[in-house]
Amino acid sequence: MSETATKAPGVPQADPGRWKALVFIALAQLMVVLDATIVNIALPSAQQDLGISDGNRQWVVTAYALAFGGLLLFGGRIADLWGRKNAFLVGLAGFAAASALGGAATNEVMMFGARALQGVFGALLAPAALSLLAVMFTDAKERAKAFGIYGAIAGGGGAVGLILGGFLTEYLDWRWTFFVNIPFAVAAAAGAWFVIREPEGSRNRSPLDIPGVILSTLGLVALVYGFTRAESEGWSDSLTVGMFVASGVLLAAFVLVEAKVKAPLLPLRVITERNRGGVYLSLGLAIIAMFGLFLFLTYYLQIVKGYSPVKTGFAFLPMIAGMITGSTQIGTRLMTRVAPRLLMGPGFLVAALGMLLLTRLEIGSSYTALLLPAMLLLGLGMGTAFMPAMSLSTQGVEPRDAGVASAMVNTSQQVGGAIGTALLNTVAASATTSYIKDHIAGAASRPQQQLVQLEGMVQGYTSAIWFAVGILVAAAVIALTLVNAGKPDMGAVSGSGEQDAEDAVPVPVVAH
Repeated sequence: MSETATKAPGVPQADPGRWKALVFIALAQLMVVLDATIVNIALPSAQQDLGISDGNRQWVVTAYALAFGGLLLFGGRIADLWGRKNAFLVGLAGFAAASALGGAATNEVMMFGARALQGVFGALLAPAALSLLAVMFTDAKERAKAFGIYGAIAGGGGAVGLILGGFLTEYLDWRWTFFVNIPFAVAAAAGAWFVIREPEGSRNRSPLDIPGVILSTLGLVALVYGFTRAESEGWSDSLTVGMFVASGVLLAAFVLVEAKVKAPLLPLRVITERNRGGVYLSLGLAIIAMFGLFLFLTYYLQIVKGYSPVKTGFAFLPMIAGMITGSTQIGTRLMTRVAPRLLMGPGFLVAALGMLLLTRLEIGSSYTALLLPAMLLLGLGMGTAFMPAMSLSTQGVEPRDAGVASAMVNTSQQVGGAIGTALLNTVAASATTSYIKDHIAGAASRPQQQLVQLEGMVQGYTSAIWFAVGILVAAAVIALTLVNAGKPDMGAVSGSGEQDAEDAVPVPVVAH
């Protein structure tokens, strides 16, 4: 592939180092995505070592999710203001330092603090990485290839985290699930320092919208915490309800403030355009379905099937293979030839078909006959749908808003992930409870009772998976009806200036 894109009249020359830059940006992204799952595998060992109670255990995951989800919009705006390269380097340095602190933790407070700090710097790093990619790749065909590679890494990182977390926990020590981030961060920062050249004139130097920062951060934190609390304490818990009410009030106030201030944190034009709105909504729904599935399959393979952490990680490989094939082969090749909705809609439907197969899950289900084809279909469908969604997620956004637009994609995913985990877990738990209640009386012996417990768990998973099927079908319907963009213009995209507001500057989605 040529090192310089064809120069269109009035369009800056493409950066000759952009493909090398992609390597280091993708490496940083892999580190952030790995962190979403690698710590889950290590959690039981860390809990025992540090004496964390069962009640407080969730904070190892929640502290990261709250900081990351709550500060993403702020992080995206800081990247637009400081410059994406600067934000990227600071994010990497901070993430590495927070990881070192987590690996060296001697008590639960130190661990929770380290996880919150990882979330803070992750919220700066993720939008900076995405918007760097958006402003560096200016040719439509090259952009499709770059985002195909990036999307496959971002999508597959979660399962790589399960495998790596399993290996490190089983053969070394849980602390290495934190320390492993340091070489990633050092390599990405060194490469970025020498290779990345941010295009001139793409910063947004308008003053920071402080009321917007406070309202959006508190509103998003309340929303994410409401869902994580609903999972552990139930939906009718008074604090859970309070969090949802507070979140609604704060986010409504945020929208009113953004409509009035001169330099808003999130210009409303970023989210009200029909195609972008359709992308944020359909991707958020797809993530809800995927997050629940990762959780249930991990439990199913380890508890029902008795797989080790390492074997569980490897069992997810077909999904990763499907995702890589979907994004780099199908999505990338067709993205410049057909309208995005004709990839997104069918992609979500293929994923829904994979999910539909999993509703037939039983205790004795064969991995090869049922789980393998289901995972392949899920990966293929998601990979194919994510590619055009990435390219549309900042269509029509001015380059100076690229950071905040990419943060919006991440935010819809973080919130989608929190909703998915809480909602589908609640569905599964209630189905399991009612199954066990109905069948336990007929189980006289201890082995029979254990069998009923396992059958109840599987019943819970399949009930929740039916919900996930419905959610994916809804994502497909939204993509097919709301997204009406035609096939992309094959010319180059300008890197700066307000007059280019109609040009598409794509930003990929991160599958956490």
